[in-house]
Amino acid sequence: MKLQQLRYLCEAANHQLNLSKTAQKLHTSQPAISKQIQLLEEELGVQLFIRNGKRIVQITPPGQTIIQIARKVLQESENLKKAAQEYTLEDRGTLTIATTHTQARYALPPVIQRFTTIHPKVRLILRQGSPTQISALVTSGEADIAIATEAIEHFHELIMLPCYQWNRCIVVPPGHSLLQERKLTLEAISQYPIITYDFAFTGRSKINQAFESKGLTPNVVLTAIDSDVIKTYVELGLGIGILAKMAFDPLRDKHLEAIDASHLFESSTTRIGISRNSYLQGFVFDFIEMFAPHLNKATIQEKLKHDVA
Repeated sequence: MKLQQLRYLCEAANHQLNLSKTAQKLHTSQPAISKQIQLLEEELGVQLFIRNGKRIVQITPPGQTIIQIARKVLQESENLKKAAQEYTLEDRGTLTIATTHTQARYALPPVIQRFTTIHPKVRLILRQGSPTQISALVTSGEADIAIATEAIEHFHELIMLPCYQWNRCIVVPPGHSLLQERKLTLEAISQYPIITYDFAFTGRSKINQAFESKGLTPNVVLTAIDSDVIKTYVELGLGIGILAKMAFDPLRDKHLEAIDASHLFESSTTRIGISRNSYLQGFVFDFIEMFAPHLNKATIQEKLKHDVA
């Protein structure tokens, strides 16, 4: 049994059994992947996949179990490399952060700037996507940590570390009638076309819950995954925007006005998600503490120890 065979097996599962995409990801050929998986099946004595001709169409029950174990084996293999690097390469390595656009654009820049100054030999990789996508990147071992507000709690393979709470604002063009409201209400907001985040992103569920609690149906005319896209279409007059307060910069967003809406919506919590089976190098602990100062190395290790136990 070879690690390469386990890697082929897991990547095939990660790509919904599409061996063509799996081959592209692993820089090999489709026949090579099929051959190695067949050899693994012969060695284990069980059928991992159901086939229709030469095409893999479904994972068998034993295949599901073996894929879960294979992922742990590959994770531990990666942990061995990281543990060795900590002693041989000292402060060198790669830190892959999977996160949403709002975090990458507005919350992370000062942290990354500070981190790269202290750890100049560490290569940083930012991978953006929906909360579900970035959580999956960590569980598959393709990223070290996930930073998001939604969805992380649904991935039981991840340990959640609460970082900070945030709320929302309403953005409108200068002179908009909402700026004249003494106290902003959901009833007033619901009178206008709304541009906000896609449902999977940045606390959208909190927005929906707030309107539902008042028996209101917001007129959402456009959704986006990017705060800057939301602001662009508000500037064009398509509607008013609901977005994270951190995503409004008075110096950059000179053609818009922001109205605090924290009294209208429940606060959201941004979390860091890390795999229960991962080995964290020293610089990863440093990055997490820079992002959330209350999460020092001792606190994180205690959380890891408690959750694993």
